[in-house]
Amino acid sequence: MSDKQCRQVVGLASRRGRLRWLIPGGFFSLFLVPSAVQHVTEAGSLPRAVLIGAVFGGYGAAYLVAPPLLWPRPVWVKIVGSVAHLALGFGLLALFGQDSLILMIYAMGVAAVMLPVPWAVLVDGAVLAALVGWTLATDTLAVHGGELVTLLSVSVSLVFMGELVRTVVELRAARDEVARLAVAEERARFARDLHDVLGHSLTTITVKAGLVRRLLEAGADRERAAAEVREVEQLARQALTEVRATVSGYREASLVAEVAGARAALRAAGVEPVLPHAVDDVPAALQPVFGYVLREGVTNVLRHSGATRCEVRLGRTWLEIRDNGPGGTSTVDSLGAGHGLEGLRERLAAVGGTLEAGRLPAGGFRLRASVPPAAEREAAPAAEPRLGLA
Repeated sequence: MSDKQCRQVVGLASRRGRLRWLIPGGFFSLFLVPSAVQHVTEAGSLPRAVLIGAVFGGYGAAYLVAPPLLWPRPVWVKIVGSVAHLALGFGLLALFGQDSLILMIYAMGVAAVMLPVPWAVLVDGAVLAALVGWTLATDTLAVHGGELVTLLSVSVSLVFMGELVRTVVELRAARDEVARLAVAEERARFARDLHDVLGHSLTTITVKAGLVRRLLEAGADRERAAAEVREVEQLARQALTEVRATVSGYREASLVAEVAGARAALRAAGVEPVLPHAVDDVPAALQPVFGYVLREGVTNVLRHSGATRCEVRLGRTWLEIRDNGPGGTSTVDSLGAGHGLEGLRERLAAVGGTLEAGRLPAGGFRLRASVPPAAEREAAPAAEPRLGLA
């Protein structure tokens, strides 16, 4: 996870973590107070006492505020902050000698928690190596060996603790990303369903309304015009019902209903329909997705093809729609790049199927959806999971 992602995830969490850190951090900082008071009272002069108080105060304050301030920062900022904190620790050693070796546990602990593992090992390892070299040079390793072992063990423990904290932050980021993708997927599904519902219904309504207009302009067959208007009204009511069902998340296309609707829409547009009379051979798991394919395919024929004949062929695991329209390159491009066919590809992919679309050599356009037999057997009755609207 990048530093930018880390800062974004830790944004709100760090404000809570700041308060959580202040409690244990403030508690452990209290152990510096007796040593600070002792050394200040034994300073012997006011300038030395002020210097000792300032170094102790800066060292304790850095231990208290460095983790919550530096954790969401870039690595180089953490390194600079850790080195500055360690410099204050070495300042204490310069003032009080090797008897204050154990005080380095504060700065080394903060570096171990905040820095990535390689940098934590490098920084704390260098500090520990310097302290060991110092005790070897002064022949005091036997005296201060226990303190050095304590520094080593605490640093190693805190390195693992820091890695654990970073893992938790990454898991939170992953959880938030999964939630964001789920919302985006649900929005895409909802948009696809609305496209499928309204695209076909509004196209059919437009065709029928045009037919009514031509009948009225011709001043003949008013009974047919009235019948077409009643069908337009019925289609509008049906579209409204389907939109409500889509919003509720319960709508599935019915292949039987789509065949009947396709026949009515094609006839209203003056296109000769050649449709199957029965859909019983199609497995129940595939009927909804084939219903969507039929709806989108017929809608595209009405919108783009300029055809006079539309033929629908249906098998157990495939559906094919052909027309004899002149179409054109723009038609093919719009079909290939449109939301409708992209939505169909997603629906078919959910049941292991594929979609083919393209011009026919003899003219016209072909849309074919097919599902391999093995995928058809494994398809669940509900081809598409419902996540619920966000």
